[in-house]
Amino acid sequence: MPLTLSFGEASATGPRDENQDALRIVTPTAGLMASKGALFAIADGVSQCADGGLAARATLQALATDYYATPETWTVAQSLDRLLVAHNRWLQANGGGQPLLTTLSALVLRGRRFTLAHVGDCRAYRWFDGVLQRLSEDHVWEQPNMQHVLKRAMGLDQHLVVDYLDGELRLGECFLLLSDGVWASITEGDIQNILRAEPDLPNAARALVNLAHQTGSQDNASALLLRVEALPEAALADSLAQLADWPLPPRLRPGQVFEGWTVEAVLAESRQSMLYRVIDAHAQRWLLKTLPPSRHDEPEAGPALLQEEWFLRRVAGRAFPEVHGLPQRQHLYYVQREYRGETLAERFTRQGPMPLAGWMELAPRLIRALGMLHRRNILHRDIKPENLHLDEDGELRLLDFGLAYCPGLSQDLPHNLPGTPSYIAPEAFAGAAPSREQDLYAAAVTLYYLLSGHFPYGEVEAFQRPRFGNAVPASRYRPDLPQWLDELLRRAVAVDPQQRFETAEEWLLALEQGERLASHAPPRPLLEREPLKVWRALALCSLLLNLGLLVWLAKGG
Repeated sequence: MPLTLSFGEASATGPRDENQDALRIVTPTAGLMASKGALFAIADGVSQCADGGLAARATLQALATDYYATPETWTVAQSLDRLLVAHNRWLQANGGGQPLLTTLSALVLRGRRFTLAHVGDCRAYRWFDGVLQRLSEDHVWEQPNMQHVLKRAMGLDQHLVVDYLDGELRLGECFLLLSDGVWASITEGDIQNILRAEPDLPNAARALVNLAHQTGSQDNASALLLRVEALPEAALADSLAQLADWPLPPRLRPGQVFEGWTVEAVLAESRQSMLYRVIDAHAQRWLLKTLPPSRHDEPEAGPALLQEEWFLRRVAGRAFPEVHGLPQRQHLYYVQREYRGETLAERFTRQGPMPLAGWMELAPRLIRALGMLHRRNILHRDIKPENLHLDEDGELRLLDFGLAYCPGLSQDLPHNLPGTPSYIAPEAFAGAAPSREQDLYAAAVTLYYLLSGHFPYGEVEAFQRPRFGNAVPASRYRPDLPQWLDELLRRAVAVDPQQRFETAEEWLLALEQGERLASHAPPRPLLEREPLKVWRALALCSLLLNLGLLVWLAKGG
């Protein structure tokens, strides 16, 4: 059953000449409801600014339009914050020299959770089982005679700070969004009495607004109420992945026709998955991925496979495999296009370390693809040469999203350490949560290995608890490596994530500007760059000094 809501709203101008409050309700189609949720928002334009009504209406219009255009893999708070920060700049730039100011309280209900974004002095309440709980804080000055002066609002400062609250939904509970024209004139006891007496939400919203003006409110008064009538049974990730009760395919044989696909070969079979090459009606080759029969009773296996497919659909682009639409699927599997060419691991086995010119052409493409992934809020978590495919036309693609992770959507098992040990970041071994810094570290180790045939801290075996000292400079294995590039690789594989590149874009910029930027950096000490030569020189000097001392003593004798 999907998330089902009922709601009611009311707004009145009161003794003012203009109603500068604004309300917005968005209950989208089923697909967007599952991936982005329903949106409820109230904004109260500040009358002392250039046009408070415009500020309130424009803010809710931008919120309703831009929120549903953000990637489905972003968390609700991440989506709201990105668009509100951008709209805050718009408000500051479009007041004709006067500030455009409004308060805002926005509530998104998605799956079995809610997210509240709040700035200003509207209020959000939660009503459940006879208890009224206030969820928001009034962003006003606490000094005497200043309680109605905002210290935070949309358009007030260049640096917008929004309060976010996330929580679990409860069946039958209500949420209330009220402008200060309502809550400042009536008590919380009045609110509870109306909610107890009037179960019809449109009537309750009108009753709250009317009572506020009857008790002397001189401001616009607005109320938006909603109630949770039904909660979805499935977890959000399952809903997003469109998980159904599909059985696993039977073990397929070459030549067999399965749901319109002709099986050509079994390409791989492991404990985790099975991979077949299949051919469609147009003789186009595809890869069919499913689970081995041994995993049919694992409750997390099916959702994980379909979540992998879901991720691939949402990162569609030249750097990622194309996924087939599968309109008539009846079993648990997904199909992606097969590309001619080879993985970088296969190429390394065949040719050895890459020439520097080819490596310089490849590295930015890998970093750029990883940046595209991270902007969609997806972490790959298994970057390595085996999962990087170079097509015959030179296109580089990231493969195998079986361990991919989306913060806020995916769930990570405790004590789980996914990935290949030699490419796992040091902080992950210490229990750190998945992060883009760990993806960037894996990409750096991959590039280091493709260039040198070695790992910066040595190869890490499965179940080993590695110790990370100082990384071996790649230039030790590749004398043709420029110093500035050696420095960039050392930074990219640093043990401390704070010393690495923070984003793919930062790394890409440093790589593109390369030698010009590195020429301004202080050189590393000679002992760090060439420790063997230093110690040999010191030993030679010591030997010569001792020989000279012996000669002098002999002459003196």
